[in-house]
Amino acid sequence: MKYDFTTILERRGKDAWALDGIGQKHWGAEPDAPKPGFDPIPMWVADMNFATCPKVNEYLMKKAGDPTFGYFAPREEYFQAILRWQSERNGVRGLKKEHIGYENGVHGLVSSVIAAFTVPGDSIFLHRPYYVGFYGDIAGEGRKPVFSDLKKDQDGIWRMDYEEMDRVIKENHVHLAIFCSPHNPTGRVWEKEELEKAMEVFRNNQCLVISDEIWSDLVFPGHRHIPTQTVSQWAEDHVIAAYSPSKTFNLAGLIGSYHIIYNSYLRDRVNAYSASTHYNEMNIFSMYALMGAYTPEGSEWTDELRDVLWNNCRTVIEYMHSHFSGVRAAMPQGTYMIFLDCTEYCRNSGKTIGQVIRAGWDVGVCWQDGRAFGGAHHIRMNVALPLSKVEEALERIRKYVFV
Repeated sequence: MKYDFTTILERRGKDAWALDGIGQKHWGAEPDAPKPGFDPIPMWVADMNFATCPKVNEYLMKKAGDPTFGYFAPREEYFQAILRWQSERNGVRGLKKEHIGYENGVHGLVSSVIAAFTVPGDSIFLHRPYYVGFYGDIAGEGRKPVFSDLKKDQDGIWRMDYEEMDRVIKENHVHLAIFCSPHNPTGRVWEKEELEKAMEVFRNNQCLVISDEIWSDLVFPGHRHIPTQTVSQWAEDHVIAAYSPSKTFNLAGLIGSYHIIYNSYLRDRVNAYSASTHYNEMNIFSMYALMGAYTPEGSEWTDELRDVLWNNCRTVIEYMHSHFSGVRAAMPQGTYMIFLDCTEYCRNSGKTIGQVIRAGWDVGVCWQDGRAFGGAHHIRMNVALPLSKVEEALERIRKYVFV
């Protein structure tokens, strides 16, 4: 490979919450630190333990060499980078500069849309399992999350239940949904027919849609990300899409995302609310990071990263299935998250999922409690690490956890 995905980075003491946050209780749910003798392997916080694409550093260092950092407007190069990336990577046609807006993270967009189009007490639709952050966004704005459960088919692939979606939306008078594509935490990459059916359910219920597509670059061989807005004219007019280079290029600390909104009425409402908070102003370094990321070199780096992540996921899934009875996991079709189902293991062993999670943390396998994502006996596992650390984590799990 041209790029380095094998070096084990020393992130402790370097502003990495995945390591420095262990035991700090910043979010309130962090377990205690591992027992003495076990160094932590960070598999919980959704960032990567890989160095970013060198082109990102090049752009950041070039800007850091300027002597001033005053007020600024987004550069034309910023918009052109997004237009080129969406065209070349996602096959998007007809996207224009005016359709693109800056966001201080996807959560900022979600909060703005919730405030602009709903009132306190309204219900907002999510699939379950869900991304815990969206649950928090909804509850934090005084709205009520309501759920339709994703269900595994006979091949272990997560599927939407369109009839249940329709029932839940109707019963709760829902007019705003948060849709995750690719899906976090299951790693499902939706096919065009599935997207079409889901959008038809939303259309029939006059339901606006926020489509979180932050994982869209990290789709594995045999699968393709299809932007939700492209599946129908209705979707183009009623879907608010969120993107960011943060997951792909490990840039979460720069807090830079963007939305795509084709409908001028929706765009005006979102932009007006976003501007009124005086919060949603671009950071100049996030702009330069995106411009560095969305280059031909960044595209080449992303392709190599996807191969590394696919191999890591395959390694974990095969190891789990061959070594641990009662532990189930579907091979992700994208993202770098694996959602372990320990229902059968807990039933057979008599252990609670809390005890299983704690056993991992005791020996430095720092994974995440899946109950926060709506999985009763689940664990979310981040495998965006050098393969040697993934294999080390699996060996610790074999020796100390699923025994």
